[in-house]
Amino acid sequence: MKFATSLFPLLLSAAISALTLLPMPLSAAEGEAKPPEVTLMPLGDSITEIPASYRYPLMHRLREEGYRVRYVGSKTSYKNPEFPEMEKLAHEGYGGKTVQFLAEQIRKSYPKHPADIILLHAGHNQFADQQPIPGVIAATRDIITYVRSVNPKVTVLLAQVIPAGKLPKYSYIPELNQELAKLATELDRPEQRVILVNQADGFDWRTDTVKDLVHPNPEGGRKMAAKWYEALVPLLPPPAK
Repeated sequence: MKFATSLFPLLLSAAISALTLLPMPLSAAEGEAKPPEVTLMPLGDSITEIPASYRYPLMHRLREEGYRVRYVGSKTSYKNPEFPEMEKLAHEGYGGKTVQFLAEQIRKSYPKHPADIILLHAGHNQFADQQPIPGVIAATRDIITYVRSVNPKVTVLLAQVIPAGKLPKYSYIPELNQELAKLATELDRPEQRVILVNQADGFDWRTDTVKDLVHPNPEGGRKMAAKWYEALVPLLPPPAK
């Protein structure tokens, strides 16, 4: 009994020492792995580039919801005064340019900024009397084919473009949007998604554009952002809690 009693303090001391060598459990915050960051490329004409673009309200909402996303592109022109806390946001928007121009430009910009997801809204800056739809569709197809050659896992969100009140110049847009829907159906694959985003639905050029009846005003930009958001969320990793 004396032997056992004298041994007990030694055993207790050894057990305590062993416990102190065990790694301390991480707290919930420390142990949570951050979801991977997803890169987005806004691609289009001035509707993508302007300060009232969808880019700002969309990124603002994504950040508020905790999604880890970042815009990429070769340009950072313009800042939206409604979001003074946000920096200039990267993009590939080119005012006054056609889809054919974008098909050439993407070959310069995309290898340097191989985004996971492309937000493609393009089809303006043409004239109805030029019968532009076949050329727009061919150039859009070319863009998608090219980015897939650089990044086989790229997802393209393909917009049916917003209507404009500048007529008859933009009277071709409803028919163009029908053809864009067909193109999305043709090119969409389980491993290489092309997802149609109907930006035309619910967009009213009478109330959602500036005086030129083409470019979105802040309300129009928010409407576009909401459509992109709805299409993006199912594609993104869940936000960090």
